[in-house]
Amino acid sequence: MSADSNGSSAGNPSVSRFFERPILNNPYEYPRRHWELDAEGQPTHRILDGRRPAEFITAFPAAQQHGASTAQPRLKIDPHEELSTDDEQYLTARMNTVRCHVDRWRDIPNPNDWGVTPTTARLLRHWRSHKFSGIRPFFCQVEAAETAIWLIKVAPRSRAKAIVSLLRSLEAVSHAGESGSFAPCAQDGHRSG
Repeated sequence: MSADSNGSSAGNPSVSRFFERPILNNPYEYPRRHWELDAEGQPTHRILDGRRPAEFITAFPAAQQHGASTAQPRLKIDPHEELSTDDEQYLTARMNTVRCHVDRWRDIPNPNDWGVTPTTARLLRHWRSHKFSGIRPFFCQVEAAETAIWLIKVAPRSRAKAIVSLLRSLEAVSHAGESGSFAPCAQDGHRSG
């Protein structure tokens, strides 16, 4: 079933493109597109280029419309009750910063410049470019391993102020629960691939 530019299916405007095809990316490749979500966590039915930034989203299904009101009912939560700590709210900025640095590191073409041992470089090459004949790792699995390698082996050797600041911030949060400060990675529309 094809979708028009408004996001509804031809012949059935009540069915959105989002629900027809919620998964846009190949699970074995870097995410290149994502569905835009509004402030309520609901799909806007627009596809955006690039990877979705990491963020905490608590999406509730939109209420079925049975009358004039289209507003989604709100959960009754005590306004004085904290839903998350400052560290949890600040975590997504750190996650996006680490992702950005790992993306840039992943794009370094020469394995001799990766800052890892020859064995680790061989493992990374295998995960990134081996032509698997059967079960192969998903991109998110490879990225998780790459992130651990970058955080443990590569980043600590860096002299870049932004990376040193980021590592100190992550260490402060992990050991003391403090928010700390760090310099975010410049978001320049970079997409690994």
